[in-house]
Amino acid sequence: MNQLQQFFAKLLEASGAAVEVIDPEGLEVLAPPSVQQALGLPEWARLGFGAELPNHAQRITLESQMMEGVSALLEERGRHVRRVLAPGNPLLANPERILEQNLDLRNATYRLEGVAPAWTCYEILILRYTAISDEKREGILEFGFNRANGATLDGMLPELLSGAEATQSRPISPMPAIPPLPWERLQFTAILERTLPLRLRRHLESFFNGMSRRQERDLLRLFSYHQDLRREAASRLAALAARGELTEKQQAEQARERQRLDAIAREYQAKVADVRQKYAMKVDLAWLQTLELVMPTQRLTVRIKRRKGERQFTLDWNPLAHKLEQLPCEYSYTWERPREVCDDALHLVTPAAHGPCPACGRPFCRACHQAKCPECGRVPD
Repeated sequence: MNQLQQFFAKLLEASGAAVEVIDPEGLEVLAPPSVQQALGLPEWARLGFGAELPNHAQRITLESQMMEGVSALLEERGRHVRRVLAPGNPLLANPERILEQNLDLRNATYRLEGVAPAWTCYEILILRYTAISDEKREGILEFGFNRANGATLDGMLPELLSGAEATQSRPISPMPAIPPLPWERLQFTAILERTLPLRLRRHLESFFNGMSRRQERDLLRLFSYHQDLRREAASRLAALAARGELTEKQQAEQARERQRLDAIAREYQAKVADVRQKYAMKVDLAWLQTLELVMPTQRLTVRIKRRKGERQFTLDWNPLAHKLEQLPCEYSYTWERPREVCDDALHLVTPAAHGPCPACGRPFCRACHQAKCPECGRVPD
């Protein structure tokens, strides 16, 4: 079964429907009244989820109208899910080599202080985005982080999710302690406001590029058309001006051509505004689910040194993804590397978040001074 088919099968069964899997990639459903009302289904229905549909089946995609009824059927079920996993957690043969391959520090040194088994909790936010311009694009955005240290899961999230799907959840006694959020709630909201648009733009890059190409094509066509009109009117004006002293009729013609030029300019600006309105993009982002994965890791303790300052940081090597998480940028929480260490508070940030102020040119750490540049007061981009 594909993922959407599997989701519908589980949801319908949990809602009291009788469900049978049929080929190709379909479901046969005997729905109770509550399911019929929420999804707009008859009592007996066939649903199809693949390129080829079963006989008499209704096609279901992420853009189907039926998806609007899924949230009503779910209500709050499945919004918060916690799975406790216990995969094998082997000792690392060469942790120094793993650090060397994964840590990308530009202006600081580090030393491995120790490696020990540990439990952690990965928090993964699953969100649905809808981008509407001259076309529509929908999809799923996932953002995850380690509650033990705030490290984001970029580069390992697909392997982590697929590994968690293949690993059976099990009760653990005693239950491992769940680390608290590494940020205050207000700070966490600010972090999401900074980092989710970056990830959303990355997801929609091909959509943005296609939209930009179509807009540029339409603007170029408009410019060429109105440029020809302007050239024609300007040519007439030049011909009249070359005659020297003009008759009253010719003066009236000259005035009409000037008015025509003004009208062409106004029409061009109006058409450009229409094109920009056509391609203006609205993006909605809605939270669907929070998934917590509690599992063992190998925890590496690293001491980071910058000039006379130093700080201790931990990074987890995940046994499902077989990867070490990367140091977070403690301002943007981006996936981009490398990292630099600021002098004031030893924050780990990207070069862009440690660069000069666009207004006064003074370098400063955006994690230390989130509100404004300490030199000139400009608000960071």
